[in-house]
Amino acid sequence: METLKNENQSTNKKTDVNLKDPKRPTGAFIGASWTALLVGIVSYCIGLYNAETFPLYQKGFYLTILLFGLFASVSVQKSVRDRLEGIPVTDIYYGISWFSIISAILLLVIGLWNNDLPLSEKGFFGIAYLMSIFSSIAVQKNTRDIALLDKE
Repeated sequence: METLKNENQSTNKKTDVNLKDPKRPTGAFIGASWTALLVGIVSYCIGLYNAETFPLYQKGFYLTILLFGLFASVSVQKSVRDRLEGIPVTDIYYGISWFSIISAILLLVIGLWNNDLPLSEKGFFGIAYLMSIFSSIAVQKNTRDIALLDKE
């Protein structure tokens, strides 16, 4: 079994962290993850809906970037976790996953950079997007940990 040595700086005591035996996430962490995901996605979509200066095709572009980023972030989390657990992941899939998430974020940055929105609105879209991406990773991790523990 793979273990990592984690040094507790306050007591200088070493503990083993087992990568193959995840602990059940707390209800608070699960709730916070889902809440962050829903708040991020809903906020982003409300911002798109209320963006009166965006033509319909531009709203579609930003919505597609959100969906692409959510899928890519879950794919990265899954492939990284699979590799840590010794589950085979091809290098091509691993690379495509990372390329996809980087591309999704870059597309958002380029889109916002070239948009005539006030800086506060650009920041709103950026933060709502990154909040959605990060929380989708946490939700995927929680879901996987719970499924693995329930299977045992």
